[in-house]
This record gives sequence, structure tokens and C-alpha cells, in this order.
Amino acid sequence: MRKELLDDIGEKELINRLGKFMPKNQTSDDCAFIKTTNENLLVNSDCLVENIHFSDLTICPKDLGWKAVVSNISDLLSSGSKETIGITISLILPAKTEWVWVEELYKGINKALKKYGGIILGGDCSKGNQKTISITALGIQGELKLRRNACSPGEIILTTGIHGLSKLGFMVQNKINFNNNISLSKRLIRKSIAHFCRPQVYPNFLTNIIKTRSDSKITKIGCTDSSDGLLQAVQDLAFASNCKAIMNYEKIPKDKDWPEGDKWDEYYFFGGEDYELVFSLPKKWAKKLSRLDQNVTEIGFFIKGEPSIEFKDNKKNKLLNNTPFKHF
Repeated sequence: MRKELLDDIGEKELINRLGKFMPKNQTSDDCAFIKTTNENLLVNSDCLVENIHFSDLTICPKDLGWKAVVSNISDLLSSGSKETIGITISLILPAKTEWVWVEELYKGINKALKKYGGIILGGDCSKGNQKTISITALGIQGELKLRRNACSPGEIILTTGIHGLSKLGFMVQNKINFNNNISLSKRLIRKSIAHFCRPQVYPNFLTNIIKTRSDSKITKIGCTDSSDGLLQAVQDLAFASNCKAIMNYEKIPKDKDWPEGDKWDEYYFFGGEDYELVFSLPKKWAKKLSRLDQNVTEIGFFIKGEPSIEFKDNKKNKLLNNTPFKHF
């Protein structure tokens, strides 16, 4: 009898099975919550693997260092971190790796930490056949907890920023040929490369959320980030919160030069590595936040029902047949 492989079960099922070895709900969010006497902590681990997440052809080591930090800070922010304490770094590198590559990597790491806060606390290194950068980040839990399982029917689904740009930047860097009928503006190409190589996050997000909160008794809201793609983020919220998501395609924020077409919708919704925040709020709260923060856009709402996603425009439901990014 053939043994079950990770390729058979996939990343999500792997995490579900690993969760059986941990306290209940420990794997429901990217960050672990640790209660302490003074400040409660958030801990996140993320790794980037050569030829899976990056290569020397697509990104320079300085940008890679920046991106490695931002991917972790994005997870901290999506759980409600108000401050990044610092990071530890584990490196697996081939023995023939040039020192200048490592030096540039750390320059990028420090540049991101200088902008978003935190210091390098330590780490580990070992020899391996391919480069791997694994970072563990520590943050301080803010007064508002952001969790995937905190969405409710009737709430508005919102997102920061624009999706799909990092996917396009990755494709441009890989010199992938596009349909001859597609003409990409130089501005969009530059912007997409910047999103892929130097993604940004929103350190003021939690401040704006709290500023627009009318009821201080609310201490928890539903949130995640779009590191695995917009639709995957919405699906994670729906399944963790046990409700149904209705997406409004017409409200999805796109770059003004973003091409039309099914393939470009696929890049937009399934691209990943945009590190935008996807979350839900009660209607009045959502409206107040959208007026205050121009980066926030309403994209749908939750209703009671079997955990799933559906588009308000039924013609767009064919998008749901696409397969999101898989690590296995």
C-alpha cells in the first residue's frame, strides 16, 4: 500500500494534523499568543526557501532581507501587534555562498527593522544544499486582538491596498512572456517590481482601527494577511469564523493600469505575497475607518451559512475553480 505523502495532503491539512500535537486552536492564526505578567506577546515564524520563494535571478539579497522581515511583521500586524520587539534569524546556506551575499541580506534586514521597529536578537546558521532564511519575530499584543476566528455574519469585509502587484512583479522579474494583446505601462511594471522586491506594511493600521472604534468593549476583530493571496485570506477568515463570505467584484480595488481578463483576475486574487490586511468590521465601524484611511476598501460581507466564498456577481464564481499557491 502506497504511503501518504505531503504532496497528497497539502499544506493546510499538514497544519491541521500538526495541530493535534499542540494546545487547542494554536494553529488557527499565523502568530502564537503568549500571556505574560506585563505585556502579552505575539510570536511568528516564517521562512523563505531558495527556488520556492526566491532565486538570485528574481531578487537581490538586500531586497530579500527586507522582504523576509516584512513577511513576519505583516503576520504580527494581522494579529494586532502594537510594537515589534525583535527577530531571530536562522540561516541554511551552501558552503560556497559568498560572504557579500550574506552581508547584503543583513543590510536589507536592518533597513526594514529601522523602518518598522525591532532589532536582531540572535539566531543560528547551518550548511545546506539551498539557501533558506527562517525568521522568528516577537511583538507586543495591542489592546485589540486580531484573529481569524473573530468575524461575524453581517460584518463588512475590507482590505488594505491593492492585490496582484507582487505576482506581476515576480512574473516580470522572471521574464515571463505575456499575451501579445497585453501592453503593460512602464509605471505598472515599476510599481509591481517594487511590490515584489520591497513590500510595505501599515504600522498605523491598529491605531486607525482603535481611533474609529465607537465601543471600547470590543476587544477582538477578524483579520489575516494576504501573503497566500486575497481569496485564500478571505477563505481562511470564513472557515475559521464559520460563516460565508460574499465578495463584491465591482468594489475590488485595482491599479488603474491593471489589464482586464480572466487570467489577470487569477493573478489578482491568487497571486500572494502582497502582505495586505484582510479583515471584517461592523458596518458603521467599517464606514468610519474607510473615511479615515484611504488605503482601506470594502470588498464584501459575511452572512450565515456553510463556510465558503461566493461572488455577488455569479459570473465571477468561475474564479473559485482556480488553485491557490501550494507549498507541497
